Amino acid sequence: MAGAPLRVACIGMGWWSDVLADAIKRSEMLKIVACYTRSAEKRAAFAAKYGCGAVDEYAAILSDPQIEAIINTTPNDAHLATTAAAAAAGKHVFLDKPIANTIADGRAITAACAKAGVVLALGYQRRRESHFRLLRGQIEAGMFGKLVNAEANISRDRLGKIDLSSWRYQAAGMPGGVMLQIGIHYVDVLEYLMGPVTAVSGRLAQLVLPGDNPDVASLILEHANGALSILNASYASASEFYLMNIYGKEATAYFDLHNGLRLLKRGSDRPLPLPCAANDTIVEQLEEFAAAVRGYGRVEVGGDYATTSLAVISAGIMSAHEGRRVEVAEVLQNS
Repeated sequence: MAGAPLRVACIGMGWWSDVLADAIKRSEMLKIVACYTRSAEKRAAFAAKYGCGAVDEYAAILSDPQIEAIINTTPNDAHLATTAAAAAAGKHVFLDKPIANTIADGRAITAACAKAGVVLALGYQRRRESHFRLLRGQIEAGMFGKLVNAEANISRDRLGKIDLSSWRYQAAGMPGGVMLQIGIHYVDVLEYLMGPVTAVSGRLAQLVLPGDNPDVASLILEHANGALSILNASYASASEFYLMNIYGKEATAYFDLHNGLRLLKRGSDRPLPLPCAANDTIVEQLEEFAAAVRGYGRVEVGGDYATTSLAVISAGIMSAHEGRRVEVAEVLQNS
């Protein structure tokens, strides 16, 4: 895409804001021109690190005609107010997942951006990993035949590494704990590969970390095509680990962090490796956002999908609390 880079302002200065800002620096399609957070110290540090202006009021960003878009990494419960204000000011929004903590807020965010005619993109970068893109193509080509089952794990070690004053590790700021914070990434990948989820059975536990939020979670996902998936998410494991196994009638794919992607076809006695070059998923999604703002194509994950994705997690949380299977439609209809 030719032309001047998209001029963006970053709001909400936390560790993930730096991850996105680092990605922006790796791209020629976006440029950070301003930043805002309530902490003067944090915004000064961010401005110095990324060579942008620091403003002491969000209103200054909203009123600046040179700023075209917002990179929003504010707390989940601030997503509606900050995004709606940006949309009303004609600013496009790249919003980190989840879209919100509630379905009502997710819908309101989506509606505000649609009404204002601005692009809303959600940060679901895991689906963009080259191994998952390859699997999606093979599934669509019919290599797997009928999909029947999947199992996934997304785990990290957070013992001694969390700040209990952070909203990310509090039940009020991140309801569902580890499942909403990182499990939602692999719920998205499972839907991307296996199809929409219609019902969830969930369990949550707090086993290792201090505080008031689950650090271990498990979901059984029922897909619209009849397949079943199992997802485990943990902040209480010994190390970082990712796993995604996809089972079809004609082939099975195995992916994990340490061994990469392997494929076992019907009639074979051992899986064969499928080399996948590493790709810069965060740059890709930011550049897709920038292109959409300029009128080239559309974003892959927008507000409607992100709200339904949140409903899957919400169904899992409800299931864990009430001890029953919960349909995603029930969450959407009653929210």
